[in-house]
Amino acid sequence: MMMKRLVAESYALTDDMYGAADAVGSEKWKDHLKGFPMDQGKKRKRYVREMQQDPKFKIRVAFISGGINSKAVMFLAHDFFRYYDKSKFEVHVFSTSLPDKPLFIQHTMRGVDWRQRVMDNADFFHDAKDIRDAGPAELARFVASFDIHILVDWDGYCRNGIRPQGLYALRPAPVQIMHQEFLGTSGGNFDYLITDRRVSPPRLQKYYSEKFIYMPHHFFSKGHAVQDDVPPPAVQYEPKPRKKKYKLGTGSPQENACLAPDKHDNVKFVFCNFNKFLKFSPTTMRTWLRIVDNTPDSLLCLLSYPKEGIPNVYKFVKSYKPHLTKRVHFVPWENNPFDHIVRNGDFCNLVLDTHPYNGHTTTMDALYAGVPVVTRSDGQDMASRVTTSANIVLGLDQYLNAMGWNDYADKAIAIANNQTLFASIREALIASALQTNPMHPFWDMKRYVKNLQKGFQKAWQFYIDGEEFENIDVLDDEDERVKKEGGDGSIGWKVTNEAIELKYENHDVDQDEGERGDVKFEEWEWETGDEL
Repeated sequence: MMMKRLVAESYALTDDMYGAADAVGSEKWKDHLKGFPMDQGKKRKRYVREMQQDPKFKIRVAFISGGINSKAVMFLAHDFFRYYDKSKFEVHVFSTSLPDKPLFIQHTMRGVDWRQRVMDNADFFHDAKDIRDAGPAELARFVASFDIHILVDWDGYCRNGIRPQGLYALRPAPVQIMHQEFLGTSGGNFDYLITDRRVSPPRLQKYYSEKFIYMPHHFFSKGHAVQDDVPPPAVQYEPKPRKKKYKLGTGSPQENACLAPDKHDNVKFVFCNFNKFLKFSPTTMRTWLRIVDNTPDSLLCLLSYPKEGIPNVYKFVKSYKPHLTKRVHFVPWENNPFDHIVRNGDFCNLVLDTHPYNGHTTTMDALYAGVPVVTRSDGQDMASRVTTSANIVLGLDQYLNAMGWNDYADKAIAIANNQTLFASIREALIASALQTNPMHPFWDMKRYVKNLQKGFQKAWQFYIDGEEFENIDVLDDEDERVKKEGGDGSIGWKVTNEAIELKYENHDVDQDEGERGDVKFEEWEWETGDEL
């Protein structure tokens, strides 16, 4: 973990230099960056005066990304712009990438255009691709010209070539925040990272250059339950048409059998993972195969992404146990995100999460479709704890969160071999997605936006007061109200943040190290050096 922070710091130190060199050439990058970083401290007195004199003062928040189109971050987050408080915030969006092609929107997305929705709901939308291409200094001046107070990043080190590379080192805003897309430390240039106490416990603070804004529930924004385009889950499976090929939204995972070309008449359970192959490690894959091998009449259903990698997967399976090749199958990539969510319920009984890089959007999609996700909860990386936090907030952690590979396999096998247990977990998950008045906090986007705004306001106040940034705990109004009335907080919220942290404090077997803290376990003796 410390090595990862050091690597991130090296990126942070050179990001503006490389961004400038890409734009103006290696001989002119120094001149391009003259006068930076901007001194945001000089603006403080003016802002204090404006806040005192204007009772309608608004915090200007800007979101910037190379993914303001049909990217996962937009699916998860575009609903923010529907629900933010326009009396307290002025919201800008800066896009550094091109919009989707009209034919893609018309046919693949069936007319749904997330970029257009952002444009319709934000106060100001800025197409900044050409300015971004001119270099980080030009982009910094452009952003700063709107006197932005809080700048929120939705790229991190993702999307090289279209992300606003080098921008944050130039300090175009007084408060700079990372949110959602890049799960880990930036190594510098950001003041805050949006997270929660399950994903980034305070004891792991030393591995981050940022301070934390702790969301009270799950740190991921997710609009599944408030988007009419996303079909709600159902406990009962729609009947599968007789003697016909698979039809979206029909049949159970056992009936659809992962579209296996070979007929499987007695499928009793289907394990799934719909992440790219690049998230599969040899140990992860062997664990999945062991689970399948210990669950009679089960299948492992994977996404053929990329399809060129399928022969390598089969080669790996054959090298482990040849007879399991007949029980591993693939479904093709689905371009439409709403159909993809539905397919989770059509094909999957239980998702087996990847480790140390969890499914993120794919996990949210599976959970909303009513498919439980078994995960490892003993990693330290932010990217390895996303599903852990989700299962805790949903109240399902005792069944789905595992400490090490053995516990992970035991939990998956136990669920698959106990239909009563499986049905109760699945029904509880579906009930959370369908819950209304109030919505379950895990799926309540309006509530999420309200809490995120509280985090922004507290971060802004630190700047205005001239104080060093400190971790921020956002308190949820509904949770606090219920607690005052003697309850335990929101439905599905079983334990307090403090109890959660204690619960996992001494159960920290990180990755495959084997032993840490007070916990000991024996890993299966896998061969080392294998490649998937």
